[in-house]
Amino acid sequence: MHYSVVSRFRGTLFGALVGGSIASASDQKLPDRYDIDKIAVLGTESLIRLGRLDLDDWRCLQRATPTQQQPASTDLAITNNILGKVILATLPVSLFFHENTFKLRQNLLRVLEIWEDNPVVRDGTLAVGYAIAQALTEKLHPRTLIPETIAFIGETPTSLPQQLLKVHALLDRGAGLARAQAELSREDKLSNGIAMAFYCFLSTLEDYRLAVLRATQNGNDWREDPWRLHLHSISAITGALSGAYNSTAGIPASWQMLYSQANSPALRLSNFSQMVDLADALVAVWSGLYNFDVNSSQSRAEGYTMSEEAASLPLQVCVYAAPRVIRSR
Repeated sequence: MHYSVVSRFRGTLFGALVGGSIASASDQKLPDRYDIDKIAVLGTESLIRLGRLDLDDWRCLQRATPTQQQPASTDLAITNNILGKVILATLPVSLFFHENTFKLRQNLLRVLEIWEDNPVVRDGTLAVGYAIAQALTEKLHPRTLIPETIAFIGETPTSLPQQLLKVHALLDRGAGLARAQAELSREDKLSNGIAMAFYCFLSTLEDYRLAVLRATQNGNDWREDPWRLHLHSISAITGALSGAYNSTAGIPASWQMLYSQANSPALRLSNFSQMVDLADALVAVWSGLYNFDVNSSQSRAEGYTMSEEAASLPLQVCVYAAPRVIRSR
């Protein structure tokens, strides 16, 4: 295996958070808080604690930690400003079930039940989840990924398959970023935003830094959105895809140092270093380990009441297993 599963789990989650932050840094008009990290942390903690997907637990955790932008009673509703965030919130599920495409699809559709039904979000979640699974199992081939992804999405009334086919054609022609922007930045910005993330990822497959920077250089059509969140979503999704493929080894060391500092003034967030620890714990639970010490993870999930000093400590992974029984589920 080119990269370890641990480094790919880390790369997916950390890559999404760094990608979103790069977009925020490049456009000061983006909202100060987008809370991708909080939702991903909550979902990851639930999977670690229970060893399975429990929708009731996800709902309870999210209601217990309302965002600053909206009250808890509406935190789960699909509104125009969180469409992309829902796709990113499902990343822990994509990681946890990546080795089995049937379970992957089944559980991604289950977790989407938390939010109101939106076919574009459904298709985008399936597309991103499938691409991440292919990267983690080292089955991702750039020339076949998009046709396979469209088949994984299945029949749908949305335009996402057509937009992905445009990306496939653009890549075949070797089209540059300006041409991709011209062909994708029209109506249905969410579908086109997902397609643009796939373009930025696949056109710079081996270069996380360049993929994310290209994702933040979209033209004026993308910046006309009053919430400015489509640009943020494109960059974060690109970061997740490229992070899964290139692992943490592909994320520039300078970015890792900057964005791993708790309470970094560049982020206004405190969960980035925590996410790396949670990725390690998620791999351990996914691998089938038992007698796993999740006390620190549980305390973090219960309303984020830990002190800053305690929250900065790494998770203590204690593993006990008989010989040759640790394996993927």
